[in-house]
Amino acid sequence: MNGSEVNVPLQVRLRFGHAAIQYLADTIGADLLHIKGVAVDPSLRPGGYSGSDVDVLVRPEHVRELDAAMRRHGWRLYSTFEWGSPFGHAQTYLHDAWGYIDLHRFFPGIRVAPDRAFDRLWADSHEASIAGVGCRVPSEPAQAVLLVLNAARSTKDSKPDVRIAWNEAPPERRSEMQALVADLDAPVAFAAATGTLDRYRGERDFELWRIVSQGGSRTAEWWARVRAAPTFVSALRIVGRAALVNIDHLSHRLGRPPTRTEIVAEFFRRPARALRETWQGIRHAETGR
Repeated sequence: MNGSEVNVPLQVRLRFGHAAIQYLADTIGADLLHIKGVAVDPSLRPGGYSGSDVDVLVRPEHVRELDAAMRRHGWRLYSTFEWGSPFGHAQTYLHDAWGYIDLHRFFPGIRVAPDRAFDRLWADSHEASIAGVGCRVPSEPAQAVLLVLNAARSTKDSKPDVRIAWNEAPPERRSEMQALVADLDAPVAFAAATGTLDRYRGERDFELWRIVSQGGSRTAEWWARVRAAPTFVSALRIVGRAALVNIDHLSHRLGRPPTRTEIVAEFFRRPARALRETWQGIRHAETGR
């Protein structure tokens, strides 16, 4: 009927979203690994939680081509790599039929080069059918590691993924996970999720993972990002971006693209907010003595 609408259950839409992005990737020859959500093995998500969007990890050299193909086929850019998270790891798109999709160019917490990390995860991957389409997913130990690393970016007290994927895992699975964490050079983020972060106080990214997993001011997070940068040049880039307005965030807050006047106002509002956060941090430190 004209004008009729059908409410599609979220889990069904998510599965079709995975299938749609895989079909598109196949047409251009891009390699994808489907991660999190409905792509996770049921043994790691016995409660059936499937998230609210589609997550895929793309081979780094295929990112640009897949991004262009997605835009040609109805996916609209929602937030960019540069401003989507403190790590710059994913770009979010919105499709009228398939909803949100996060396109990962690397996974936060993994410190080896993105291309090497993808090769390592791809080597043990296997095909799973999602909505009737063959989609490659990481091995079960790799899925468990990614769930734990993802939990490290949450300040919530309850982390069922860590409990199921790590705390309750049999010894053999834990050994496989530890070996993969070593291969991916991801010990700090993994420790942040599993409650052993203090072991890594000397690591350059310790403070960033402390703030991301336990909470902290936006200003403190920026400085932690600078300290965590692997090179001097990348640290300078972060410093340069710190002074800029996050237009993605401002657009979402306003519900529309910001005007030039609103961008300028936000630019001058940021230093005042940073000074306030710094002063609050100093007062908190003094009262905590």
